[in-house]
Amino acid sequence: MLHLRLISPTDRTDEVVALLRGTVGTTHLAVLPGAALEPAGDVVLCDVAREAADGLLGALRDLGLASDGAIAAEHVDLSLSDRADRAEREAPGAGIDAVVWESLIDQTQEESRLSVTYLSFLTLATMLAACGVLLDSEILIVGAMVVGPEIGPLAGVCAALVTRRPGPGLRSLAALVVGFPLAMLLTAAFALLMTALGLFTEERFAAPHPMVEFVWQPDALSFVVALLAGAAGVISLTSAKSAALVGVAISVTTVPAAGHAALALSYGHVLDAVGSMTQLGVNLAGILIAGTATLLAQRAFWSRVRGRGPSTAGTGTPSV
Repeated sequence: MLHLRLISPTDRTDEVVALLRGTVGTTHLAVLPGAALEPAGDVVLCDVAREAADGLLGALRDLGLASDGAIAAEHVDLSLSDRADRAEREAPGAGIDAVVWESLIDQTQEESRLSVTYLSFLTLATMLAACGVLLDSEILIVGAMVVGPEIGPLAGVCAALVTRRPGPGLRSLAALVVGFPLAMLLTAAFALLMTALGLFTEERFAAPHPMVEFVWQPDALSFVVALLAGAAGVISLTSAKSAALVGVAISVTTVPAAGHAALALSYGHVLDAVGSMTQLGVNLAGILIAGTATLLAQRAFWSRVRGRGPSTAGTGTPSV
């Protein structure tokens, strides 16, 4: 269930309440007249089944609440209510499968801004990957994969393409296009510093690394893995199963490839750097293609589910 907290202009509250009462999957409706001070208006509260939330949020936007009032939604971790159980049964589809597009856009944009925190995590992950390559350590490579924050902007680009919102998509793309080169540049400087201190050596870099050589040796299977990871990443985001994102991060060698490329460039091994950057490009492309295709499939699926089930508003017996 989602809990909605709405601020409605007084002259629109009756329309808002009628919409909520007519939406299959809503319950626990409460109206607090005149309770909102900024912006002024009425406070309207309700719970809605997750699978019915997306259509309801769109209808509330159409009533102007996003511009003249406010729409806030949060997940309900526990709801001991027969009415809530009935609302979830009446709503078409399964809540765990539902895509709340507004929530997805908000989540991905929050995680994909070109912020100091994002750049710090990406740079530190790339430096960890460089250490992992030099030490031929799978553990460090996996650690770098987990620390890397790139799944956020990748999902942001996919969501923006499907919802046709160029602004958020360009911001997410900028996080990738600016973030990776900057992280690689700082990692190359880090490698030169470690070399000057005697902790890194070119001989060590040129030695065989059988445990981590997959990082700079892309092949057809690399693209297949990226496709699978992209689909899994998007499903984990849309179904609120964020724990699965850790597995997605470990599946693809984006950050390790960037770390190896930075090391290779710092020592003048151009061909090795090209292999790593190819691996990076293959993985990014695979994730974007699979993520976008998965979101398109989810949108088509939910359009069919809503078409077969009760109308989002105006029909059925809401559990209010």
